[in-house]
Amino acid sequence: MNETEVTREGLLHERPGREATTGVVAGRRRSREELMVEPARFQSYYGMPVINKPVWASPDIPGYFFLGGLAGASSVLGAGAHLTGRRSLARGGKVVAAGAISLSLVALVHDLGRPERFLNMLRVFKPTSPMSVGSWLLAAYGPAAIVAAGTEATGLFPAIGGGATAGAAVLGPAVAAYTAALISNTAVPAWHDGHREMPFVFVASSATAAGGAGLITSTLADNAPARRLAVAGGTAEVVLSRALEHRLHPDVRKAYHEGKAKKFLQAAELLTGTGIVGALAAGRRSRIIAAASGAALLAGSACERFGIFWAGHGSSMDPAATITPQRERLEARSSRAARPGGTGRG
Repeated sequence: MNETEVTREGLLHERPGREATTGVVAGRRRSREELMVEPARFQSYYGMPVINKPVWASPDIPGYFFLGGLAGASSVLGAGAHLTGRRSLARGGKVVAAGAISLSLVALVHDLGRPERFLNMLRVFKPTSPMSVGSWLLAAYGPAAIVAAGTEATGLFPAIGGGATAGAAVLGPAVAAYTAALISNTAVPAWHDGHREMPFVFVASSATAAGGAGLITSTLADNAPARRLAVAGGTAEVVLSRALEHRLHPDVRKAYHEGKAKKFLQAAELLTGTGIVGALAAGRRSRIIAAASGAALLAGSACERFGIFWAGHGSSMDPAATITPQRERLEARSSRAARPGGTGRG
């Protein structure tokens, strides 16, 4: 027994830590339930969102994402078929590209409300703004894709058509990818936090759609490039989508597994997988199966864009998805800075 005396300087004759007991809080052992309590979850005042949800509407904007990607990839596929003499695939790729980019612009203008708002975005060119760059891309790509399709369909002005085909093919990959940069440049957690993988997911999804459209529009003799593109794009789309979700913080990842996002993304995997199997199994032997596989791949690509769109909406409404990952990144940075020689970067 220690005989201690209380003074202004503290306890005399007390050996520090002598009677300390591991696992004791406020003089008692912690219960098993207390040891299993999860860390407190962040909540904002009244559970209100920390950021504003996207003002973009459905189906205009996710449709715009899908159709733009379909157009850009179809131009590349059509140009390749043109060079290799696959007439039905070349014609289908060019016509699909022209139709898709036209519908894409209609969807964009409808969301903007007035056509002049799109034209106003062309008053300046700002390389640091995905919206500005995308507007100029569409302004250059759209006419090229439409001229390429028109000359292919009529057989007139083949030289002009060849130049337009080449121009659309050069701009096509950027048209397919820039919408990923557009949404990743926002504060929406499900989009911004996946900025490393999002462009690859969009390009793969665009390739899936273009390959699917090629299987529908081309003959069996010409559809080999479309079949290979569809299978490669679909496989990459599924793998990259999983990789994107895996890298996200759990509070952000759950937006991809709830509500409309979950339904669309599950449908995307099912349709894409079905299309891949059909294209591999009988896409070169049966025109009907090739077309059905192409339709499944097209639908799967569209569902992928709608799923990502709704995941963004869901994450913007969850305060924890916005704040918790930021706090953990700041704490990790502070820990690195506190280490000898640490800079806090990374």
